[in-house]
Amino acid sequence: MPGDSELELLMVRYQGGDFAAATALIHRVSPQLHRFFVAQLTSRSHADDLLQETWLRIHRVRHTYRPSEPVLPWVYAIARHVRVDHFRKAMRTQIREKRLAEITDVAANTNAGQRGPGDDLAKLLAPLPESQREVLEMLKITGMSLEEVARATSSTVGSVKQKVHRAYKKLREQLGSSESRKGRGGEQL
Repeated sequence: MPGDSELELLMVRYQGGDFAAATALIHRVSPQLHRFFVAQLTSRSHADDLLQETWLRIHRVRHTYRPSEPVLPWVYAIARHVRVDHFRKAMRTQIREKRLAEITDVAANTNAGQRGPGDDLAKLLAPLPESQREVLEMLKITGMSLEEVARATSSTVGSVKQKVHRAYKKLREQLGSSESRKGRGGEQL
């Protein structure tokens, strides 16, 4: 990932109407944003859609970026809002649609045996509350700093640290209980 100053320069040029800078910014930040969405969704096409929606929204609000601020937290704050909007829309749609119980057998047969690369991570992080999962993914998957995550989530560094600590504790408990279940069948762990 390029340095923050390089991204800031690209963003300032983009704000000034340099669309070559916009293209460069998109090419440099998109892989990281895509991983952010893939880690939280079961569908790669939904992640693609959210990535596209994020860049459309960034384009519309690019004038709100302050050149003295780092780019990544600003971009991730927008991406986070896009994701939240997506989930809200999905919930509204789901409420209006027929109950999924009627088509459970069809869906189970269709999806049998299909696993994506993020399934194990998604399964591991699934029990975590959304806020803990989100900060953990930003810190560990996308490599953001505590300060950047705090800016992106509109919270304090202390709050981010607390969420990550609680997430680690819950994951350790979860992994410990699954290891002890494996150990019951034979040798003691």
